[in-house]
Amino acid sequence: MAPSIPAVDVPPVPEIILWIDTPEDLDRWLADAAGKLLSLDTEFERVNTFYPIPGLVQLGLAGEFRLVDPSVAEASERFRELLGDPDTTKLLYAMSEDLELFRHWLDIDLKGVLDLQIGAALAGEGFSLGYARIVEALFGVVLDKSATRSDWLARPLSDAQQHYAVEDIRFLEPMYARILSSLREKALEGAFVEESARFANELAHQESPAEHYLKLRGGWTLTPQQQSVLKELVQWREHECARRDKPRNRILADALLIAIADRLPESLAQLRNIQGVPSGVVRHHGQALLDLVETGCHADNSGMTLISPPLTRDQQGQFKSLKKIIRKMSEHFDIPMEILAPRKRLEKAIQQRSLANQEFFTGWRANILAPVHAEIEELLKS
Repeated sequence: MAPSIPAVDVPPVPEIILWIDTPEDLDRWLADAAGKLLSLDTEFERVNTFYPIPGLVQLGLAGEFRLVDPSVAEASERFRELLGDPDTTKLLYAMSEDLELFRHWLDIDLKGVLDLQIGAALAGEGFSLGYARIVEALFGVVLDKSATRSDWLARPLSDAQQHYAVEDIRFLEPMYARILSSLREKALEGAFVEESARFANELAHQESPAEHYLKLRGGWTLTPQQQSVLKELVQWREHECARRDKPRNRILADALLIAIADRLPESLAQLRNIQGVPSGVVRHHGQALLDLVETGCHADNSGMTLISPPLTRDQQGQFKSLKKIIRKMSEHFDIPMEILAPRKRLEKAIQQRSLANQEFFTGWRANILAPVHAEIEELLKS
């Protein structure tokens, strides 16, 4: 369960914004943080790169706030320990990009994380609310977001940037107190912990290059052989993006990978004739792409997961009926449908004709849906 916490007033805006300048000082500041609430946020750049570039780490502990340069944070053994400590609760808001940053930057999968955006949704504050909106809703404070897109790699940071960075963590602990109080009234405190952990674990495993082809939903029309080729091409692109630290569309766009898998070129001339494939790609990677096409064509695809197709007309009707059933519980518990039963999950349930084989509909969701579970299963099997 989430740690108990009394009502917390919002700490005042610090008169002086404090930095931690050495790993040793950061180790000392975090020495007694184990088992406590650690507010955490990051700023980064990711315009022309595959991986996010860390620009700043913001930390809050017991009402005090510190800004830390990435070079200092990464050299702090205590900071690394706490990130991986499941007993030290890390408070974040909309944490997906932060978790990705730590995974690639420090090779750490954070444990003990609570995503307050998820908590706010479960508490009935609305789905996927931005940080500024939830702060205004809960505390009546309008944040200045003008520094959001500023250069976080530049030094020194401006006063506006430093103020913005502190504001991004100043409300996390009191926000947690408000949300936790609401969740306890709804008996959803455990759901908050479980869903945050599930989301973090899912993020940690969905980046596998070998599985990324499943995200190219437009490839569902391809045959199993062609999807096998697409899998090889996508995996090559993932490794190439990582090697060159370039965004995916700077290497080869999704639509072009699908076109190559569809055409199955056997020569450079055929590859060159596929509309949209850049001549530079053919020149530098043409033979490698042809080799991947051949490998995919001859691979055993009997056990391969295929890209999910869109629902048929009959299934679309079933989808509407399923949503209607689940919406009753969504409204009863005041939980957004997007959290309780996202569209992709419902589509998968319809295509598999059961909730039984889906881990997603276990745990707190199983408890919420228990009153209508039999009705759901009857609908899916009809």
